[in-house]
Amino acid sequence: MVKLKINGKIIEVKEETTILEAASKLGIQIPTLCNHEALSPYGSCRLCIVEVKRGGRSEITTSCNYLITKEIEVQTNSEKIIKYRQMIIQLLLGRCPDNPKLLELAKSLGVTSPIFQADPYDDCILCGRCVRACSEVVKVNAITFAGRGVSRRVEPPFGDYNDLCIACGACAFVCPTGAVQVQFDGTNKIIDKWEKVTPIVEVKNSGQHYMTEAQINYFKNSFNFTPNN
Repeated sequence: MVKLKINGKIIEVKEETTILEAASKLGIQIPTLCNHEALSPYGSCRLCIVEVKRGGRSEITTSCNYLITKEIEVQTNSEKIIKYRQMIIQLLLGRCPDNPKLLELAKSLGVTSPIFQADPYDDCILCGRCVRACSEVVKVNAITFAGRGVSRRVEPPFGDYNDLCIACGACAFVCPTGAVQVQFDGTNKIIDKWEKVTPIVEVKNSGQHYMTEAQINYFKNSFNFTPNN
């Protein structure tokens, strides 16, 4: 066990617990957009930054992927951290100025408008949740990051909408801002962000459509699963 102090509160946690997890145990909320309990820490949104003091030195670091191995002191809402978070949310708002989730988070940080506006606007904050869910949970790698800098984006490998995607909707489920949505038109499952339209299978004796053929095959092949219908 390792002892640490967060905002003046002392707690003991197992080695390699993250600061974000330790803070949560104390009821201390640290804002984050890219973190999800089912996915590996990524640290891309930078909103979970905290100030860590150890051995007379101080550093600013993301709390979602900082593994605690020694005694440290953490400040999650110091004046410096608040200013940094305000700058980060302003940058995110510049990319997605009309996103309700970002606007709500910005308001909680005292930010009312972005410092710049991207042209064109984008509804994706590049948090990587969808990419990690597809790779780590579904394990099909149907989407990935492409490009660099301002051209960075999420798309299928080589921009080709191939058969890797099983239209499971995991990308939409983990998206923190609603940039990825799943729609149904009665006979198709549509993942609008990737323009993926996949027919859904009618379950025998029910007349209801639930899954795509690719999803059924995925379960059969991955888990030796045989549907009754």
